[in-house]
Amino acid sequence: MARFLLSVYQPDGPPLPPPALEAVMNNVRGVRQEMHDAGVLHLCVGLRPPAAAKVARPNGSSILVTDGPFAETTEHIGGFSLIDAPDLEAALAWARKLAAATTLPIEVRAISEG
Repeated sequence: MARFLLSVYQPDGPPLPPPALEAVMNNVRGVRQEMHDAGVLHLCVGLRPPAAAKVARPNGSSILVTDGPFAETTEHIGGFSLIDAPDLEAALAWARKLAAATTLPIEVRAISEG
C-alpha cells in the first residue's frame, strides 16, 4: 500500500459566503467519512491563510524567519489529506471525490518513503 498526499488548491481571496461554504463543508465531511470508513485516511486538515504562515530560510550561517510564503500565485494550499491507496489510480479516485466535494483542484502526490 502506498501513501499519497491530496492537496487542495484554494484560490486567494475572500471565502465563499456562509451558505455556500457550509454546503461545500458538508460535502467534504461526507468524503472524509467515506475515506475513514474505507480505512484509507490518516490525516485530513485545513490550513490557515498564507498570511498567517512563517518561512524559515537558510541565510548563510543562520536561519532567517519571515512572514508568509509570499509566492507569486493566485492560489494556495488550503488543506490536505494523507491517505493509503494501492496505487495512483486508487488515489486519483479519492481525489476526484474530494475535487467534486470542494469544487477545487486536488493535487495528488505519492509520498517518498525514506
